[in-house]
Amino acid sequence: MALAVRLLGGVLSVLLVTGSGWGWYLVRVAEASVNRTDAIPTTGNTDVNGEVHAGQAMNMLLVGVDSRAGLTPEQVEEYATGDPEGLHNTDTMMLVHVPADGSAASFVSFPRDMYVSIPGQGRAKLNSAYSFGYDGTDGDEDAKRAGGARLLIQTISGITGLQIDHYAEINLLGFINLTEIVGGVDVDLCQASDDSVTGAHFDAGPQTLTGSQALLFVRQRHGVGERSSDFDRVARQQVFIGGMLRNLLSSNLLLDPTRQRQVVEQVGSSVTLDQGLDIFQLAGQMQGVRPDAITFQTIPGLTDAEVDGVAVLKLPPAQVLTDFFSDLTADPEPAAAAPTSGAPAAPAAPATVAPSAVTVSVLNGSGVSGAAAGTATELTGLGFRASTGGNADATPTTTITHRTGDDAVAATLAAQVPGAALAVDDTLGRGQLTLTLGTDFDGVGVAVATASPTPTEEPAVPGAYVNPERTAADTSCIN
Repeated sequence: MALAVRLLGGVLSVLLVTGSGWGWYLVRVAEASVNRTDAIPTTGNTDVNGEVHAGQAMNMLLVGVDSRAGLTPEQVEEYATGDPEGLHNTDTMMLVHVPADGSAASFVSFPRDMYVSIPGQGRAKLNSAYSFGYDGTDGDEDAKRAGGARLLIQTISGITGLQIDHYAEINLLGFINLTEIVGGVDVDLCQASDDSVTGAHFDAGPQTLTGSQALLFVRQRHGVGERSSDFDRVARQQVFIGGMLRNLLSSNLLLDPTRQRQVVEQVGSSVTLDQGLDIFQLAGQMQGVRPDAITFQTIPGLTDAEVDGVAVLKLPPAQVLTDFFSDLTADPEPAAAAPTSGAPAAPAAPATVAPSAVTVSVLNGSGVSGAAAGTATELTGLGFRASTGGNADATPTTTITHRTGDDAVAATLAAQVPGAALAVDDTLGRGQLTLTLGTDFDGVGVAVATASPTPTEEPAVPGAYVNPERTAADTSCIN
């Protein structure tokens, strides 16, 4: 799994942080060693926004090619890279959108099992597009790889309706080496998992992954979650890449010139870029991006299907994709102007009541033993009439449930659990609340780890996978 290609933008964003002279030098190191390919097609790669896209906003396709190039036989066995045949399938595909102002970066995963139309080839799994292009191109190895990239870009453009401006790919060895250079990556699992196919085992709780563990983790799709699918693998990849980006943007790396150069040299020697990508320009554009402004999503509305006895992921109706990618690439909302003396006053804070007027039953859906009892004790100390109601079904979302009309009562508790979702249950009495702790709960007085949708929200496509949006700053656990 060549996941490290997703790190390209994060790596480049640190190059200029340490000072223009050193940053300039590091960019030149990368430029000197990076491979180039003629990846951008001249047809079949257009944007539904037409000429509007010609500004500074950028769409980049990041690809992990499942290649064993550079690996010794011992490494192939150690890292459980699987069948060495068919080495030109793409194991990881992700679109990165960077707005013109460089204020953020949006990463969208494309599971490899998506069943899509591939130009000139009919319908097949998405990860075969590169292989079709490679095999259908005459010439040497470089020409064939460029052909694979071009057909994959045409396929992604057809799915998204977006023009792909740039392309980057990396191989397995680059991923492994980069993980080791940054000292491993921290992840947190809500529950232990066992993969019957690869033999991978991961304990529940926080842990640091390096080498073969990291590679097994980002490739794992068996013994994970309820469905054990390609979607579960994508979720693991997103969590891992968020941890990698936190390491790359940490003060430990920013203050260590030796490790900075090692990272840049590794990326330069492992990554292949399109001919037109200016590394220095990209580094400058992404210089100010922080982990909390780097989001991870998965293409929405995918559902299970079967074609000729093979499990695939079916695309949603075209309008679902059109709406999603239109929102993704829309210009950021302008910052609100400072209020003038004649401007309306800001909305008042929500009304609250005295904590002593609020009865709270705390339920534990976080999977953390004793969380409900500890939270009830803390709330009692703050004046609430709180008690534990025991365990609830596991949930990623901390939720405050209240009776209709008890908005002020709910707001009083919400002030102590910022970001908690709200729900209504009219079987509750006046002044009574239920606080259900989710895996995003970090403690009383601390904002929940993610702003998750309410439990009543349904996906746009019935039966579709739902993979909540995360940021690179999110350290909450996953299954």
